Amino acid sequence: MKTFGWSFGISAAALVVAFFYGGVEALVLCAILGVLEISLSFDNAVVNARILEKMSAFWQRIFLTVGILIAVLGMRIAFPLLIVGVTANLNPVQAVELALEKGDIHTPGTYAYLLHDAHPQIAAFGGVFLLMLFLDFMFEERDIHWIGFLEKPLAFIGRLHGASMAISLVVLVASAAMVRPGKEVDVLIAGILGMVTYMLVNGLGDLFDVDADGDTDAADTEAEAAKIAKKSTQGVGRAVGKAAFMLFLYLEVIDASFSFDGVIGAFAITSDPIIIAMGLGLIGAIFVRSLTVFLVREGTLDEFEYLDHGAHWAIGALSIILLLTISIEVNEVVTGVIGVVFIGAAFISSIIRNKRLHAHDLPQVKQLSN
Repeated sequence: MKTFGWSFGISAAALVVAFFYGGVEALVLCAILGVLEISLSFDNAVVNARILEKMSAFWQRIFLTVGILIAVLGMRIAFPLLIVGVTANLNPVQAVELALEKGDIHTPGTYAYLLHDAHPQIAAFGGVFLLMLFLDFMFEERDIHWIGFLEKPLAFIGRLHGASMAISLVVLVASAAMVRPGKEVDVLIAGILGMVTYMLVNGLGDLFDVDADGDTDAADTEAEAAKIAKKSTQGVGRAVGKAAFMLFLYLEVIDASFSFDGVIGAFAITSDPIIIAMGLGLIGAIFVRSLTVFLVREGTLDEFEYLDHGAHWAIGALSIILLLTISIEVNEVVTGVIGVVFIGAAFISSIIRNKRLHAHDLPQVKQLSN
């Protein structure tokens, strides 16, 4: 309750507001959207936690405060308004007025229709970004594999320089070829921007000695700190702050990419932006933050070794589904179920692995005690 108590409290408040706003129907829709967002975001929480545990307590608080504001106000409210405003050439006030009209998603000119019409570009951007995240993880050489018959060949392919970029470009071109006529160029541009964003965020991380997992090179950091300390102790603080800030940006971009499918899919359930903001933001996004904190505080990712792998397989599945939705409809429930299945299977596999290791170590402990 220490970790999830405030999430339950905010969720209860959101449901009460939804009830007074639109009655029982609004309450039910708000709850459905909250559950949908949570089910879609288990893999998001695992990835967030792995990066967040590398950050100082101060920057963890920043992610859990400022980050929530960005997730709720930015991605669940401002982002759809921005997309509709750009698509329909509307100013912010007109976009808000259009949103509050709550038009049907199938009626041309409505807020939901315009946002849904922009889905191919949004899906291309988020899909390519997440695909590169998945591939870069799988292409790394590591001692522990979960789905070995797939992960080992992928690690071998990863020896080819630029493999993730080449594969992502091929998948993007294939996705653009299947989109409805007139959208091909938009999809290609959006996908390339997603690729550039991923490379830029990673590049900035490398610039400040932050690797893909959020680690800093300890030896380099200590050596650099020793040099700078002779001149000014303030220099060390700024260097650490820059690295943490890059991690924060990395987290926010990843978090935004994960939210694309939920935001777009929500309009298939309701076109009311207020209910969507409460369901996806005040319930879903905040619960995901609490789950992230729980994983960090409990050291869950270190205890259950395969969770990282399961999360990234779920990311890979999500990226492919996003790219498929450029040309076909895929129910958001399918996406959520796939993510939960991967995370659940990785969790169970981790438990089995831990029991096997414990059983192997137990006889050695007995021998030493004798």
